Amino acid sequence: MDVAQVLRMNGGDGDYSYSNNSLLQKRVISITKPIIEDALTDLYCDLNFPKTLIMADLGCSSGPNTFLVASELVKSIDNIRIKSGHDEPPQIQIYLNDLPHNDFNTIFISVPEFQKNLTKQIVPGSSSPLCYFSGVPGSFYSRLFLSKSIHFVHSSYSLMWLSQVPEMGKTNKGNIYMSTTSPPSVIRAYHEQFQTDFQTFLKCRAEEIVNGGRMVLTILGRRSDDPCSKECTYVWDLLAMALNDMVYEGLIDEEKMDSFNIPQYTPCAKEVSNEVEKEGSFEIDCLEISEVNWDASTDNNLDSFEKDSQGINMGKCMRAVAEPLLLSHFGESMIEEVFLRYTNIIRNRMSKEKTSLINVTVSMTRKGLGYMIA
Repeated sequence: MDVAQVLRMNGGDGDYSYSNNSLLQKRVISITKPIIEDALTDLYCDLNFPKTLIMADLGCSSGPNTFLVASELVKSIDNIRIKSGHDEPPQIQIYLNDLPHNDFNTIFISVPEFQKNLTKQIVPGSSSPLCYFSGVPGSFYSRLFLSKSIHFVHSSYSLMWLSQVPEMGKTNKGNIYMSTTSPPSVIRAYHEQFQTDFQTFLKCRAEEIVNGGRMVLTILGRRSDDPCSKECTYVWDLLAMALNDMVYEGLIDEEKMDSFNIPQYTPCAKEVSNEVEKEGSFEIDCLEISEVNWDASTDNNLDSFEKDSQGINMGKCMRAVAEPLLLSHFGESMIEEVFLRYTNIIRNRMSKEKTSLINVTVSMTRKGLGYMIA
């Protein structure tokens, strides 16, 4: 599997698009908003209220969450400006990054209207937008920006994705991710791939972020020290159940199943801090763990009857995320059946037990003396 070619969220605005099935991810962004605001406050004040700020959203995907992040960044800076008594708002450049096959077209179509509405909210009557957008296609496990050019980096629910499926010494038979039945070599391969990728990510950002710049990362993770803990593997274990049932019924080839593995690693907070300290370019300001229930994929305004469909909505959420990976490996003919089965399993489990995801959020500062203000 060439991860850079196949890893993307479902584009467009259809029933299974990421745009229409990312309420859970929106909830995570809301939970981490105070950490982002604190980092931006420190940054803006330390830079002595510059006239220009350069920011980047890594793994931006497409849909409303992309502009939710951008809106929060701009509004936070404006609130800080007002509280500090500065009259003129800064111009803000926001780079939107994701892999090349991301649905950038949907983003670009929506940019002019977003800029117009945001400017009306903050500076009524102004003819100039408060922020400017550029798309940056490419892997964040490589250099993306000019040296010492970025003031603030944000990423939410992206860095758990690996640059490649780990190279495993043994077949991860019957599993598509780390599991309690996975061989130790598989668990080790996943951990080592995370270490390699996260070190690469930090080194690249260290080159691009100005001294004193900030970075806030939210990663799907775990509380437990056990990488096979249910809290981080459950969504993939349930998908594996659906796939194994289809293997048993002869609908999917067993060898095809055994060669499919999800390119993801969900670290605990200690693993994140260890890698940051090992790389050495950043100082950790804040490291927090939060939790979001699977039912966050359903609108809280729905009535009790509609809330019975929470499992269906979580199934759509996971389909928006995982469908491109399954399509590339198994082909189109099995997609409807596997997600029908997967959704039914999710509905069953959500009706009987509490189901949630764990988030690790780290806020850090680029070490060094002096700043380069763009």
